[in-house]
Amino acid sequence: MSQHLHRLVGLIVAPPRRNERGLSQSTENAILLAGAVAIAILVIGAVTAYVTARLPK
Repeated sequence: MSQHLHRLVGLIVAPPRRNERGLSQSTENAILLAGAVAIAILVIGAVTAYVTARLPK
């Protein structure tokens, strides 16, 4: 019982620290995803343009 009381007092006096990395990690993932999508669009566009140019008329 006294162990639970000590933990409760400890949480009240010094609450656990928040993880501040959450937002920056999410932002980094969003930027990387946007970059990957942009590269994929460029590659698909280049391949489509090349194939369209080589088709017989």
